[in-house]
Amino acid sequence: MKPGHALLALLIAAVWGFNFVVIRAGLEDLPPLLLVVLRFVVAVLPLPFLARPAVPWPRMLAIGMTLFTGQFALLFTGMAVGMPPGLASVTLQAQAFFTMLIAAVVLHERPRPRQLVGILIAFAGLVAISTTVGSSGVTTAGLLLTLAAAASWGIGNVLLRGVGKVDMLALIVWLSLIPPVPMLGLALAMDGPAALLHALAVTGWVGYGAVLYIGVVSTLVGYGLWGFLLKRYTTITVAPFALLAPIFGAVSAALVYGESFGPGRFVGMALILVGLAVVALPRWRVR
Repeated sequence: MKPGHALLALLIAAVWGFNFVVIRAGLEDLPPLLLVVLRFVVAVLPLPFLARPAVPWPRMLAIGMTLFTGQFALLFTGMAVGMPPGLASVTLQAQAFFTMLIAAVVLHERPRPRQLVGILIAFAGLVAISTTVGSSGVTTAGLLLTLAAAASWGIGNVLLRGVGKVDMLALIVWLSLIPPVPMLGLALAMDGPAALLHALAVTGWVGYGAVLYIGVVSTLVGYGLWGFLLKRYTTITVAPFALLAPIFGAVSAALVYGESFGPGRFVGMALILVGLAVVALPRWRVR
């Protein structure tokens, strides 16, 4: 990979990692489901300028409801009820293991021994993190909702395998058309119209700035540039850079919010990242 493109891949990882800090800031002003709605309302704005990918609507709906609606509704709610941003950025990477397990059941793809080892290492990390529930802002509900978000992402990943080669940015924008309506309905049912209107009225520049960052920078710019790299290099060359996103997320959370990582949590996060590397990277890169 050219040095300039490698720096671009690092920038994308940093943008996606810092996204968790921005989500935390947005949740201080906006209810989680309303934040999901606003994120995708912003992300869908370029839709008139992008042709719809040649993907059947039933599959589009299934992907949109799992990869976007389910993942982010569960993640944002989990962070709102007790999941710090740095820890969330790492725990969410369990999606890679859920993807592999779901593919094994649905697509009959047998995991290789090295992948099974990676799963076991990451599972040990989740067990270590679970021992820290009740300390430093981590709740059982927050941890379980974040894992459910990872599972929803994993289902969406498996569904994505059937779309073929499509324009990444166009696919992301058209998928963003799906979450706002069901999420708005659920937000109205759970929070009520008065609470949502009040939140929109009192939210300041930090809250709306978070919406723009999540919707424009993280979603449109991030995935657009990621698609740019994937068109020029093999997946095995580009994909490992995504492993840096949770590292950027943990570091930025520590710098911005002073999030601390005790021994149990630090070991758990490290084991998840090691397990992810064992699963995702070629053997020579693991060494």
